[in-house]
Parts: sequence; structure tokens; C-alpha cells
Amino acid sequence: MRINTTAELVTLLDTGHYKQIAITTHHKPDGDAMGSTLGLWHILTQLGHKAQVITPTDYAEFLNWLPGNDTVINFEEKPEETAAFIEQADLVFCLDFNRLSRINKLGEIIKDRAQLGGAKLVMIDHHLDAEDFYDYCYYDTTASSTCELVFEWAKEYFGSSSISKDSVNCLYTGLMTDTGNFQHNNTKPHTHRIAAEMMELGAEHIQIHQRIYDVFTLNRTRLFGYCMYHKLEILEDCHTALIYLNRDELEQFDVVTGDTEGLVNFGLGLKGIVFSVLIIDRTERVKMSFRSKSKFAANEFAANYFSGGGHFNAAGGQSEDTLVEVVNKFKNELVKYKEQLKQIANEL
Repeated sequence: MRINTTAELVTLLDTGHYKQIAITTHHKPDGDAMGSTLGLWHILTQLGHKAQVITPTDYAEFLNWLPGNDTVINFEEKPEETAAFIEQADLVFCLDFNRLSRINKLGEIIKDRAQLGGAKLVMIDHHLDAEDFYDYCYYDTTASSTCELVFEWAKEYFGSSSISKDSVNCLYTGLMTDTGNFQHNNTKPHTHRIAAEMMELGAEHIQIHQRIYDVFTLNRTRLFGYCMYHKLEILEDCHTALIYLNRDELEQFDVVTGDTEGLVNFGLGLKGIVFSVLIIDRTERVKMSFRSKSKFAANEFAANYFSGGGHFNAAGGQSEDTLVEVVNKFKNELVKYKEQLKQIANEL
């Protein structure tokens, strides 16, 4: 069910009530995060608003081609400039996340600004279990992506003419990537209809696919090969594929933001595998990615054991334990689901 409380917001936008608008998204933004923020930025600026996209961290180089990328401010690189803009903003769009903790220290700055009455917060998102931190929302957990929601929101209130070619190229990027190139189970007939509408408005689907998927660096290619040959572990009794990487291995392949994107999906391509997991020892904590098939709830597993969450079949988690401790805990907890995973595998 879609929850839409933005009618008053749109009226205020139309009257020029908001003078300075910030647009932000989650930690380590992916295609849907950057596609939705920049897509919305094009829409708002075309309508005459002063808007600025601010990311809490850096993001993958293969997203740098997105129109408007050169205007984005990275909070980690320019904390003072970012804080100054937020302190003057009277409206903040929060896209592709539903908890302020997902944007790290930037979330504290935005929360302080809102609590002082200086800014209204707008959430546009499709993830489960949203926190009630916003003043307005356009929220639908059945949507394929946040880009789908931004597209429909803009079309509903401002008309298709508000969505330029640059904007729709950004929005198509998120629609494509968050559906796994239209392969995940969040791809519905409506998703394809949205994709068709975007193409009719000028989305360059072939070029977008090439810019996202055909840009592997040599280091990233070798990393994937190394993981497939040396690191892929099959837990046969639990129909699970596991890859885990330590800090030395990240340094060995000079891993940068975005290099491990999509790696967890490879496990699901194996016959008989229901659950695929990637565990990486990052600098501050161990990060985890979960992907599943059919009726196995990856988000519940992540939430129950690794302070995570996300979509039913695609989720993330984290831990401050050591890599070895996290891997051992994962394997121990996984055994509890052995029979369920076996049953699902037999039904596939």
C-alpha cells in the first residue's frame, strides 16, 4: 500500500515557500540512491527551485556519468560546506532510506535542523520498517525502487513535462539496478510499464546498461575471479553460498567503493542455492550482504542476528565483532534454518 502525505508539500513548493532544498540518500549510495537523488534534483531545478544533492559518503565510480554528478557534495569530503547548506535548508528530501542512522553523522545534523524547526523532512522510500522521522512521505514497500516512486510522484504532481531526458536517465538507472536488470522478484508488470514510459521520455536504456555493467576495472575483474575460485564456500546442507573477505584481501585487489557491488548475487546463480551471503571486513565494522530466493526471508535473518534489514530477498547487516567471529556466528545461526532451506530448494 502506498502512503502519500505530500499534497500539502506540493502546494507549498508551488507557492515558492521553500527557498533552499537539500536532497540526500544513504551511506555508500547505489544506483537507486544516486539515480533518485539526481533525478529529483533535475526535476526540482527545472521547476525553479534551489536544490543540492548531498551524499553522506562516496559512491562507485561507475555512477559518475549520471547527469548532474559534478554538482554533488560528499559530506565526508566537505563537512563544513555540507553543514552550512543544511543549516540554511528549509526542506530536506530523504531518498532511498527510512532511518536517519543510515546517513551517519549527516543524519544528526539534519535531525538537529529539523528539531529546531528550521527544516521539514520528506521521505521517499520503498524499504520495510520505516522510522517516523519525517513530516511528509511518499512511501511504498511494494515499489521496485525509489526511482520508480520519484518518477510517479513527479508525474502525478507536476506532469511528465517536468521529467527531462537527464532526469529520466538517472531514474531509469535506479529502476534497472534495484531490480537486478529486471531479474529480481520486485520486477512486476507495472515495473516494465514504468520502464517503457521512461524510454518514451528519452531514457537511453542501452547506454545506461553499458555504463553500469560493462565498466569492470582489471582489479575488480580479478577480485571476482579470486572470490569464485578461492573464496566461494558452499554450505551444502543449508543450500547456502558464502564468500568472506578480510582487509588484506581488499588491499591485495585495491578494492574501492563499488568494487564488490553485485558479488553476492553470483551465489544465487548456482544450482540448488537458496541463500547467498557476502561478508567483508571493513575498516570500522564487518559488513554483510544477504540475497535469497523464493520464501526465505533474508531481511529477517539480517535483523535477527546482524542488526540489519532491507527487502525480503535482499538485505544487509553489520557487526563490530571480528571477521572470524562473524563468520562463525553466521554458520551457527544458519543451521537453525536447515530444514526450511532444504524445503525451499526442493520446491525450486
